[in-house]
Amino acid sequence: MDSLIIKNILKDCVLCPRECHVDRTAGKRGYCKTTGELVVARAALHMWEETCISGEEGSGTVFFSGCALGCVYCQNRNISKGLAGSNITIERLAEIFLELQGKGANNINLVTPSHYVPHIIEALNISRRKGLILPIVYNCSGYEKVETLKLLEGCVDIFLPDLKYMSYEMAMKYSNCKNYFTVAAAAIEEMVRQVQETSFDERGIMQKGVIVRHLTLPGCLEDSKRIIKYLYETYGDRIFISIMNQYTPITKNRVYPELKRKITEKEYEELVDFAIEIGLENGFIQEGETASESFIPEFNGEGV
Repeated sequence: MDSLIIKNILKDCVLCPRECHVDRTAGKRGYCKTTGELVVARAALHMWEETCISGEEGSGTVFFSGCALGCVYCQNRNISKGLAGSNITIERLAEIFLELQGKGANNINLVTPSHYVPHIIEALNISRRKGLILPIVYNCSGYEKVETLKLLEGCVDIFLPDLKYMSYEMAMKYSNCKNYFTVAAAAIEEMVRQVQETSFDERGIMQKGVIVRHLTLPGCLEDSKRIIKYLYETYGDRIFISIMNQYTPITKNRVYPELKRKITEKEYEELVDFAIEIGLENGFIQEGETASESFIPEFNGEGV
């Protein structure tokens, strides 16, 4: 995907389901809060993903600035709001991929990449010509446009989407997104179609597959159960489900007093027990004190 094609796509941007139709090449910002410039906030080995992604060596994680979803409780709010990051070229992004490979990364992990898909495709083409052989992880909110995902066919080995809500009311309240579940469900279906199989290397590091994450929010246990049930009944063992308890109450907005606490051990245990009862085996759970700001990386431009 050359620079002219990228420019044409960004002139009337509909890469994400918000379909802003802004001319990002003219410096205008869409809902994602980014222009046509490629902005990266951090590129480093990351140890806190699922064990089959990070392993002992770490995941080569690239955090992109901006986000098309914009949840009120976002842990990475400095980058999702476009407040952190440095402008880089596509050629520099390709170099970053190769540098992470040189540091021993298990994969290249693209975090919040949706609004940079054309840039990423070109960077991957360049870096692969120069020796990149690692699996590519597409780490996203789940709020993805199927047509944009289809541009990535053959580029991504592992999809790591969220499925945040089934509830219309919750999606509107916390993400200003009336069609979240419908869009995310269709996106996950496309991801499963593209990957088709799951494979691991001899160390247990995933080489191909889909892991759907669900972050449990305080007081939202019933919606979480509906999501786990939907995923298991729809995909069975074709995907892995990661049930996360790491919600960190960082919002200071008095509009959401219910989000000012962590989820309780009892809430999380009930959700995990529910998943086991319905037959889920391909899953990940979190143990220990994960709901801590210490697990949120500093977006200080490392590796950029």
